[in-house]
Amino acid sequence: MKTLTILGSTGSIGTQALDVVAKRGWRVAALAAHSNAKLLEEQIRQFHPATVALFDETAARDLRDRVRDLDVTVLSGMDGLCTLAQLPKADVVLNAVVGMVGLLPTLQALRAGHDVALANKETLVAGGELVMQTAREHGARLLPVDSEHSAIFQCLQATAKGAWAPPQPSASLGLSRVILTASGGPFFGKTAEELRTVTLEDALRHPNWSMGQKITIDSATMMNKGLELIEAKWLFDVAPENIDIVVHRESIVHSLIEFTDNSVLAQMGVPDMRIPIQFALTWPDRGEPPVRRLDLAEIGKLTFFKPDNEAFPAIELCRRAIEKGGAYPAAVNAANEQANWLFRQGKIPFYAISERVAETLERSFPPISSVDDILAVDEDCRKG
Repeated sequence: MKTLTILGSTGSIGTQALDVVAKRGWRVAALAAHSNAKLLEEQIRQFHPATVALFDETAARDLRDRVRDLDVTVLSGMDGLCTLAQLPKADVVLNAVVGMVGLLPTLQALRAGHDVALANKETLVAGGELVMQTAREHGARLLPVDSEHSAIFQCLQATAKGAWAPPQPSASLGLSRVILTASGGPFFGKTAEELRTVTLEDALRHPNWSMGQKITIDSATMMNKGLELIEAKWLFDVAPENIDIVVHRESIVHSLIEFTDNSVLAQMGVPDMRIPIQFALTWPDRGEPPVRRLDLAEIGKLTFFKPDNEAFPAIELCRRAIEKGGAYPAAVNAANEQANWLFRQGKIPFYAISERVAETLERSFPPISSVDDILAVDEDCRKG
């Protein structure tokens, strides 16, 4: 029996995590979401958390009215998220919020000594060094939820002598290279010129995965894979030059690792996020299958391609950012979040997302020494 706190419970990852929770009969200590008061009310009535939070203040007031008949405390804003992250009753905190809003709750959960099942990319992209240091200082573990990082994590279990999880060093496991797979998104095969006329509707047609709009657009630009490269550097202590990316259209091989003897292991499965979600929550054990069995004969073939860095420059922009270090990963992340939002609002074209990120890389930033420095860079890069 486990007790969980889930931040981002009304999103794609959060709702699938609650499917896993329901099937396993686990307890829920707390739930948090951005602004979906209606769905959060339904989750409260099903899972009976003692405390919940909505980031949006107006939505939080609406939720308090909806659940007046229940014994539940409703918090709001960033303070509410951080309070939930520290609650002592949770065995694991699942951080599935989208965007930089996830950084402070992750740090608070780690400082409370909680293991964090991490589905929030921005936590490690913007604050990787600080987050990993905080986890080490407080004896907490980071359990990756993204399918690619979960695949690496699962492959490393095959060579670990006993349970292994970040931030323990991975060097002793013989890891030499990480190979992240990418679906290629809806625009695989298109040229840079063809991408100048694509629409929001086009960009939201992901071929394999069902995700929220922000992450789906990141997949279309291939920015999600660049951000995952930065995450992998921190989670698995691998130099950026030892992290490769291949486009794998079938989304069956979720990522691979190479050992010092050039032996390669891959983790495979049907493209369903309930596998990595459940593994993060049950680690170091495995649970009952949450999805159907993989049938390779039915799949027929698996294909792999090099990314087109001319049409999709986001991966190399992120590689440059982590190589430059300091504030640059946080700056790139912020510029991308802002440009992604502007595209979804119809205010800039699709190709301008990467252009804005590239412009940010040409700027100068002061050194990073605290979370306040990271948040200041983030705020600065969202202007305009």
